Amino acid sequence: MPEKIKLNAGSDNIDRRGFLECMAWAGAGLVWTVGGGVPGSRAFGQEINNQTAGRSGFGFVQISDSHIGFNKAANNDVTATLQLAIDKINALDERPDFLIHTGDLSHLSKPGEFDTLDQILRSCKVKQSFFVPGEHDVLTGNGQLYLERYGKNTKGSGWYSFEHRGVHFVGLVNVVDLKAGGLGSLGSDQLNWLEKDLAGLSSSMPLVVFAHIPLWTIYPEWGWGTDDGAKALSYMRRFGSVTVLNGHIHQTMQKVEGNVSFHTAMSTAFPQPKPGMAPSPGPMKVPSGQLRELLGVTDVNYVAGRNLLAVVDSNLAANPARKPSNQDARPTAQVKIDNFSFTPKLLSVKAGTAVTWTNGDDVPHNVVGTKKEFSSPVLDTDQTFSFAFRNPGSYKYYCKLHPMMTGTIIVTG
Repeated sequence: MPEKIKLNAGSDNIDRRGFLECMAWAGAGLVWTVGGGVPGSRAFGQEINNQTAGRSGFGFVQISDSHIGFNKAANNDVTATLQLAIDKINALDERPDFLIHTGDLSHLSKPGEFDTLDQILRSCKVKQSFFVPGEHDVLTGNGQLYLERYGKNTKGSGWYSFEHRGVHFVGLVNVVDLKAGGLGSLGSDQLNWLEKDLAGLSSSMPLVVFAHIPLWTIYPEWGWGTDDGAKALSYMRRFGSVTVLNGHIHQTMQKVEGNVSFHTAMSTAFPQPKPGMAPSPGPMKVPSGQLRELLGVTDVNYVAGRNLLAVVDSNLAANPARKPSNQDARPTAQVKIDNFSFTPKLLSVKAGTAVTWTNGDDVPHNVVGTKKEFSSPVLDTDQTFSFAFRNPGSYKYYCKLHPMMTGTIIVTG
């Protein structure tokens, strides 16, 4: 690493190539080894602890939040950073048995984005890959495109389980039909399936559970948690070893409760702020002087023994702003979408007024009436949506992708 990053008192002389090489050195995912039924993680590039893995153990890798299609200032080449993560996997001394991707494969659920992801993952030297969707993968058609590509032979909206060398793996889906102001949700059908799936297992069998949104509540104000996650976890308490893997928050966090260990993974695309340290979540633009911290120099820590978790992410070159879409020609009142909030949050207009929402964030949002009075398509940066309110009343709405975002339109006679 010192050969790639050379800090001095005046500036941080890191070019784009040097940054990408350092990122590859530090890794953009987690390597998991399973020995004696107990999973342990380490950073890309760290030697396997043979005493932990043992001859009967195995390894797998986790990556998350690739957001193929994202091209804003936080990272204008997400395909390159994903490819570097795959290259690092291929360079491991011990080849992993498989790869787990914990969601947000794409940024806008577009076929071309999934095509690009598939092309990159084809170069990964693992026998098999497993997926769960993020909210960005199910933006259109109730997630049918995701299911057709990655959800064959799964249940419901994409949940499933499998066993590998004495370990039971469960992939859960908590990003479908998110409610206004709410967290991730599993739903009764999936919970009933999970209870039955685990019922016949011995308590001594190790479990690895993976989903996109964390099953434990990290920061409800930003939707970082699952409202019925505690119910799911109650089915797992009897097991001696449970490891829960998630993505979504684009940063490493860990928690241990009894025999349950929780781990969230960094994104291969862009970082997000720490909970409560910014007005809202979203792609975080980082000055070059902070690169060293985001390459994991200060954010690598141990969990449950000597198991190292990698923290890797930073911004690349800025990308030109997207041109706004055509706006409704009628007079409108304006609502700005910025910093994961609607401004103004409460707007009063006269009947017949068309309200226009404009997305000023680097991530997509939409606008959905809580009573289904109106629903916008997914709005990327600078795109707009207009709706004419003809009847007096109170109209509450929210962003279905980020349910903590809510607003109200009051229409007077």
